[in-house]
Order: sequence, then C-alpha cells, then structure tokens
Amino acid sequence: MIRRPLRPLARILKARERGENPDAIERENLRLRHEENRDRARSRAEGRLLVLGGCFFLAFGAIGLKMGGMAGAPAEEPRASASGNPIIAQRADITDRKGRILATNLDTYALYAQPPQMVDPVRSAAELVRIFPELDEQELLEDFTGPRKFMWIRKQISPEQRQAVHDIGDPGLLFGPREMRIYPNGPIAAHILGGASYGREGVSSAEVIGVAGVERRFDAYLRDPANEGAPLRLSLDLTVQSAVEEVLLGGMNLLNARGAAAVLMEAKTGEIVAMASLPDFDPNNRPRPLTKGSPADSPLFNRMVQGVYELGSVFKIFAVAQGLEMGLIQPSTMIDTKGPMTWGRFRIRDFHDYGPQLSATDVIVESSNIGTSRIALMFGAEKQREFLGELGMLEPTAVEMIEAPTGKPLLPAQWSEISTMTISYGHGLSVTPLHLAAGYATLANGGLKVTPTLLHKANRAPGERVVSEQTAAATRAMLRAVVSRGTASLGDVEGYEVGGKTGTADKPKENGGGYYKDKVISTFAGMFPATDPKYVFVVTFDEPVETTGSIPRRTAGWTAVPVAAEMIRRTAPLLGLRPQVEGAPYEGISLAAN
Repeated sequence: MIRRPLRPLARILKARERGENPDAIERENLRLRHEENRDRARSRAEGRLLVLGGCFFLAFGAIGLKMGGMAGAPAEEPRASASGNPIIAQRADITDRKGRILATNLDTYALYAQPPQMVDPVRSAAELVRIFPELDEQELLEDFTGPRKFMWIRKQISPEQRQAVHDIGDPGLLFGPREMRIYPNGPIAAHILGGASYGREGVSSAEVIGVAGVERRFDAYLRDPANEGAPLRLSLDLTVQSAVEEVLLGGMNLLNARGAAAVLMEAKTGEIVAMASLPDFDPNNRPRPLTKGSPADSPLFNRMVQGVYELGSVFKIFAVAQGLEMGLIQPSTMIDTKGPMTWGRFRIRDFHDYGPQLSATDVIVESSNIGTSRIALMFGAEKQREFLGELGMLEPTAVEMIEAPTGKPLLPAQWSEISTMTISYGHGLSVTPLHLAAGYATLANGGLKVTPTLLHKANRAPGERVVSEQTAAATRAMLRAVVSRGTASLGDVEGYEVGGKTGTADKPKENGGGYYKDKVISTFAGMFPATDPKYVFVVTFDEPVETTGSIPRRTAGWTAVPVAAEMIRRTAPLLGLRPQVEGAPYEGISLAAN
C-alpha cells in the first residue's frame, strides 16, 4: 500500500510560485488519506460480516437437519442416567448357531433389610427362617436388633418367596430388582459357558458379570448397551452338544474313567460344533474352586482346553505327514522296524513285533513306535519343531475362552534327538486335546492351518498352508486304513467312512517320578467322511479300564474308539450327513470279459 504524501514537494513549489498557502495542500491530502482509510475499514468489515453470516447459515442448517432427523426417528422413552458410574444391569443372551438359547436373563428380586425401620424384628426373623430354612434365626435377630442400618438377606428370591415375605408386613423388609442369569439347559455346555455372578450391587440394580468360559471372555460385549441386546451366537449346535455329552458320560461310566473329554469341529472352518469335559457342573449353581489337590479333580476343570497331556500314538500321523511333505518317504516306502531301537540308555519298543520292515502306511496302521522314530530321524529335531509350530502345537490355542491361555503346551527342556524320536509317537510333548483336533483338521481340509473357534460366522479366511493337498490326501488314506484294517477297527461306522488314529499314553505320576504302569490316557482322533472330511473329532479318557474280557484292557482301541463310533453314529444324522455306500478301492477292481 502506497501512502499519500501530505506535503508533495512539486505542488509546494508551484503553490509558492503562485503565491498560494502550502498548508492548504497538506490539509487536503490529510483529508483524502482519512477517507481512504475509512473506505478500506468499511470493506474489511463487510467481508467479515459476510463470513460470519455464512457460518450462521451453516450452523442453523445443520441444526435444522438434525431436528428433521429426530422428528423422523421412531419415538423412544428417554432413560434417566445416574451421575458418576452407573451400574449396567442388562446382559445379552448367548445362543447356539441356530439361535437356541444357551444363557439368558430372568427378572427377579433381592431381599434386604433396614433394621431401624422394622416394627417387629422377633416375628420377622422367625418368619424369614420359615421361608428360608437355611437362614439362622438367632443371627438374624442379632442383626435386626443391633446397630446395623442395612443388610442383605437373600440376593435372589422366587416370586413365591417374595410374596411370602411381603405377607410378613414389616416395613423394614424391602425388595430390590435384579436381573438373574440362568442357563435353561442345565449342565449342557457348562464348561464353554462358564457362568456368571454379581459384581457391583445397589438396592435398585446389580451388575451381572461373567466368571469363566465365554461369559468371562465376552463380558464386555455382553454388557455393552451399544449392541442393543444383540445375542452372542456361538458355533455350538445344542442338539449335537447334548448327544456328545450323553454318549461321553455313558462311556466314562462304563470304562470307570476318572474323566473324559470330546470335541467335534468343522474341518474347514474350525468352528466347534460340540465340546465337552467330564465331570461337569450346573452353571446355575456353580461350585467353588478347589483350594487343594489336583485341579483335574474339580468339575470346573476343562480337560479339553486346560488339560495338557502326552497323547501318544495319535501324534504319529504328523511325523509321517512331515516325511511325505519333505519328499523323504512315500506311502509305500519300506521303513526299518527291527527292534528294540536303542539310543544310549533308552530303548524304543513296539507293542507287537511287526517284523523287519513295514511300509509307511503300515507304520500308521500298525502303530509302530520304531517305524515312526526312524521317519522322524530323517528330518531331525529342528525341522520337527518348525513343523509342529506351524500346526500350532507349541502355543496355547486361540479359542475364545478365558481358560485357553492356561492350556500351554509343555515342551522338552532340550529338543534333542531322543526327544525327536519320542515326540514322533506322542511322548515328550504335552498338548491339549483341542491342539490335536486343530492338527487333524489341518490334514482333513487339504493342508490349511485351522484355528479352533466358538463363534459362528458365515465366512472365515482360510489359514496358511502347512502341507500340500497331495500330502493331506495321503494321510487321510492312512487314517482310513487304521479304521478299516488297523487298531481302530471298532470305530468303523457303516456309511460314514471314518478315518482316525488311536493313542494310548502312560500317565505320568503327579510327583514327577516316572509313569504309572496301570494308568493311561487313551485317545481316538479322526475325521469323517475320510475321502472328503466335513468334521474332525477327538475323544479322550483319563484312566479308563474296559473290564468285559478276561483281563482289564486300557488301550484306546478298546476304550476311546467304541465311544467315538457311537458318538459319530448319534451325531452324524443330526449334522445332516446321510450314510453313503463306500466304493471299493481302485486297486481292488479288475477288468473281466466273457
């Protein structure tokens, strides 16, 4: 900006020549300068008013749009909120994959007393004991007549009990509304659901919180008002879960087992259709945790997720799969099975003498420890650990349960050559049965890693490839041969083409001093139908004994296998699988002409 000079020299000189007063020029220029400043200020003010008007227009337009949206929304009763941190009482339902209720809420009342307001404490105490026999009348009377101004009597009462207390007529006995968590199916899926209890409590509401299982794992989701009460849908099928638990309980009782566990899982998605652990409990009346003794003695202990065991020969298929994948063997490759196999002071023996050689397929069919060990030595400890890591055997499972991180596999302190040999046939590495199910699902679905899940979703991203489709198909054929002509022949269910592997592992002593001679963990893991598996399963028993013969039998072929067969026989129709006529193998067909 160029400022107007007040006394321009040229004009001053001319004015003096003409005899005019030069001060008039200065006054005129000063007046013009003031007018220019005024015009600039007015222009600047008009621009600011224009911008401010635009802002007001936009603000009122946004308010108008919001008011229009609110006017078009459905009417809703306003909710009063307490100051501070209010107690959130509502909790969403839990359903199975078909929407059937597994956990829901029931409106009930809590009973409390305000002794200063009581009219007849003696009569009230006597009447309360008549309604609630578990209460102590003398303790109630001491509380009612003592200095206490508030006390809980019962956290939950039935409508009949509420009416009976109301009939006492004492103004000091009051009721507070409650939301009670109930499990209408009783102990079915108890370990999965876990249970719920009360957190923060007030006289007008109480906080229902999860204490275990998916109730604890998804506690924030189930209590979040933003979900508008949308249920948590699990991958379980209630009817299949009930059938699995019924068959497993019958098998546990017949085999005099200390405990049992089973899982049925979709091979491609990893969705758990049924999962059970015995002994179980009723989450409506959840027992207290044990304070001493073994955790496995508690009905709260989930053997499928928390139980870490050496599972025995069910692991052999992983060693053979790795040998096939690395190109070290073929199904027909002959393996040296002469025994015993020695390594330092250790001796590895087979259950039977299978002769000097077996094919890789027959190593699985006959369950040869020596043959599996020799295959494992072909790829060594480092490759074995890497492969089992890819299968997810070295970390806790990622299943959506609060207990899952406690099921951490037990690895050898030093993964030596002897560890490689024993791990190949299921000793020296302890995992949960759910780890085993995930590993078998990887072979069943064509070689893609499977992560077990309890959530039901329409689309799941496939896992990373662990083995090729050719390797997976070869292992499935071997597992089918185990059932059709091997150690799991009692597991053959007509029309469902079951494939699987048995495992009988000596149970380690609790004090770490070796293994029991007469206590085992017996397991049967497999899939059906074997040519195109839809489901994988694992059935395991803790200390089973089959006593129908002349001598006690503890091997999985006599314990876990028949129970698994009955489980498949009961659940396959519920899963929508029709029995199929199994065709003859190609090598058994010959061309004939007349």
